[in-house]
Amino acid sequence: MTALPLSTSGKEALEVATAAAREAGEILKARFRAERHVQYKGRANIVTDVDLQVEKSLRAFIQAEYPDHNIVSEESEPVVGASDYTWIFDPLDGTNNYSFGIPFFATVTALTRGEDVLLGIVYDPLRDEMFCAVKGEGTTLNGRPVSVTGKTAVRNSLIGLDLGYVDDKGKKLLEFISSLWPNIYAFRIMGSAALGMSYAACGLLDLYFHALVYPWEIAAGKLLVTEASGVITDWEGRPVGVEESSIIASNQAVHADFLRLLQATNR
Repeated sequence: MTALPLSTSGKEALEVATAAAREAGEILKARFRAERHVQYKGRANIVTDVDLQVEKSLRAFIQAEYPDHNIVSEESEPVVGASDYTWIFDPLDGTNNYSFGIPFFATVTALTRGEDVLLGIVYDPLRDEMFCAVKGEGTTLNGRPVSVTGKTAVRNSLIGLDLGYVDDKGKKLLEFISSLWPNIYAFRIMGSAALGMSYAACGLLDLYFHALVYPWEIAAGKLLVTEASGVITDWEGRPVGVEESSIIASNQAVHADFLRLLQATNR
């Protein structure tokens, strides 16, 4: 069992993280399909005032309970504390889905110590689905233990993917998935990397892959997949940390089959 730090009020880190995620989820639900302000960080990379509102909520919640911890989040400068623990947030993963009124998005929280991810939560507030993992204790969905798919080959697999914000990487990804068709069951473009990895962790997707994910997406997702008896690597088959990286997430058999096909294409 992983020893997680108690908060200043004596609460367990999992309790704090879960409560913070639910509070963030309430904001996301309240503002969904309501008027919002959108700013562009890139061609299709946006941030809304809802992202910022949720991030502010998460920061305030965690800082009240862990005032000396570091914080890394998508939309703001890092908070540097005296502790060696770091909280990593993505206040709204799936901002484009959210902005267009598509009901598929999540808020993401992870707790790390160095490169070690200790706790990961992905919360889908519309479905009230809480994907949660604590290091060494498995992955759960609303408290129920889950695990990765039992499939054995890509040809029978439902594959999830996202294009990301780097156009040439997205184009290569589309070319690769097209080269596999029709020798896969089906594929879905998700619009949320965090939910893509969460769905892979509980077997709703047989595999999820992405050309470039960021620390606020990968930290929680990495733990969810590995604690669900899954495998997550970059596109070269190397272990992923909590830095930005390409990813492939599945079980051992489908991951190996997919990596073989990917590397054969890239020769």
